Amino acid sequence: MGSKKKLPASADAQRALVEVGHPALSICRRCALLGRARSSFYYAPAAETAENLALMRLIDQQYTDRPFYGRRKLTIWLRGMGHAVNRQRVRRLMRLMGLEAVYPKPNWSAAGQGHQVFPYLLRGVTIGRVGQVWRTDITYVPLASGFMYLAAVIDWFSRSVLAWRLSNTLDGSFCLERLDEALAQGRPEVFNTDQGVPFTAQAFTSRLEAAGVPVSLDGKGRCLGNVFVERRWRTVKYEDIYLRGSATVPERTQGLGRYFPFSNAERPPQALDYQTPAASYRGGMARASCGQGARARVTPGAR
Repeated sequence: MGSKKKLPASADAQRALVEVGHPALSICRRCALLGRARSSFYYAPAAETAENLALMRLIDQQYTDRPFYGRRKLTIWLRGMGHAVNRQRVRRLMRLMGLEAVYPKPNWSAAGQGHQVFPYLLRGVTIGRVGQVWRTDITYVPLASGFMYLAAVIDWFSRSVLAWRLSNTLDGSFCLERLDEALAQGRPEVFNTDQGVPFTAQAFTSRLEAAGVPVSLDGKGRCLGNVFVERRWRTVKYEDIYLRGSATVPERTQGLGRYFPFSNAERPPQALDYQTPAASYRGGMARASCGQGARARVTPGAR
């Protein structure tokens, strides 16, 4: 066995390394070498019922169209469609999906307990060039008999998807793998995110600080700061996820593996004057490398 430092970070990837029926090492011994309890190898998360999965798909579609709907309006909407649900059930499913209505909330600027506090660095800043700001977010992805979480790093100006990952949990390790893939392509002037636990964890923020990238955390008055990413999720879902459907995780992974290159390199959005995100990103990075245009770097503490 190699050094533990070289092991994959996610529990699912480490579980895949445990070979059943190995002639020399028992499952118990292999789990011990991986630094994991044997029970974690046999653990299988409880699946949601078929009824709840159907409700989650409906909630996701309605939320994609109307992200300002909270659990009360969604409960009324589901009841109007003939589903016997209450607010508590809808709230639990929304939490499981990582959804919350887009509106100003009390204590929105309060950071998670035990997390380092980062300032919001984009107040009054005009996003006018490639590489100025990267943004990350997570969304729910339905499957025929379950669901996954999709996370992506997006260049704010060009809307180019720099890296993405699917996961069956909100474990921060898959967010780190996606961040490393994005940072291998360059460094933004600012990395902006919301106050979700995977993004405010020490492992995530320290990776950015080690790369010399200032971290900007959404706070007071920024309830709509993620609108452009939500629009990106809407496009992905209506042009691929809802349109094609997928029964298994490999099918969904392969589908997104086809869609994101198409979306980056072939789909020209009106917001970019019908230039593709990939062309906009490459052109902007080329101009920056040639020193064309001032790149006033945003520094921590700027307001």
